[in-house]
Amino acid sequence: MMMLPLQFGLSGIAATAAGFLLTVFLFVVGFVATLLVGKAVFVPGVERAIESRGLEEAVRSLASSVANAVVWVAAVAIGFTIAGYGAFLSAFAVFGGAVALAVGFAAQDLLGNFVAGIFILKDKPFEVGDWIEWDGNAGRVEDIDLRVSRVRTFDNERVTVPNGDLANNAVTNPVAYETLRQKFVFGIGYEDDIAEATDIIVEKAEAHAEILDDPAPSVRVVELGDSAVGLQSRWWIDEPDRGDFVRVRSEYVTDVKEAFDDAGIDMPYVHRQLTGSVEVIESIADGE
Repeated sequence: MMMLPLQFGLSGIAATAAGFLLTVFLFVVGFVATLLVGKAVFVPGVERAIESRGLEEAVRSLASSVANAVVWVAAVAIGFTIAGYGAFLSAFAVFGGAVALAVGFAAQDLLGNFVAGIFILKDKPFEVGDWIEWDGNAGRVEDIDLRVSRVRTFDNERVTVPNGDLANNAVTNPVAYETLRQKFVFGIGYEDDIAEATDIIVEKAEAHAEILDDPAPSVRVVELGDSAVGLQSRWWIDEPDRGDFVRVRSEYVTDVKEAFDDAGIDMPYVHRQLTGSVEVIESIADGE
């Protein structure tokens, strides 16, 4: 009579152990099978799709990492489902979703910069080595990361810019094309000959080796100021680079200034002249 309960107890333990081992076996089978299929089919497929679009290495690496993470999560989920823990998995998914939502609100700026970095690498509004201008700043792009871009200013300073600032604001890329037009306004006196000044401006542009003949330089009267007539010179350079076209502009403006001096063409500046009695001028100077 004493052996019967013991036998039933041993058989119950054995049944529980067998059920546990079966659950573990089913989980392992589902997990390993999903993991192998994902690693052999899904991840390589994602990598090939990203590579075929010609995206940057950072985007390809991110896509590969995300694909691997998806495979691991799917393997765990399928393993639990096959093992009969679907209810536990659902509860865990709800909890994980709540955590992800909280983290998303707390790090929305970080995630926004991250997404902006992906679009910058994909759309390529600028590339490493380009000179860009944004929000009153300018410099050469040294590095484009998924969260920030690093720009070297022309004072040799490094500026780390969140990608969201570059993706959500207008960015000027002066060196995006093979040629670049430059402009400069020369002021001449009202008594000077506009045609003569125009000829000098065009001749000096045509004489400069790095200013293009096609499109040809041109001059337009753009303003009648208080003390000068503004003549805007427009010229084009090839393969623009900031150091090059700043130098070209400086050389060109210097040549025109020297030619104006030789021709007796005035380049007036704004000045004021006080008139009146000495007593009035002294009173103004004393603030009375």
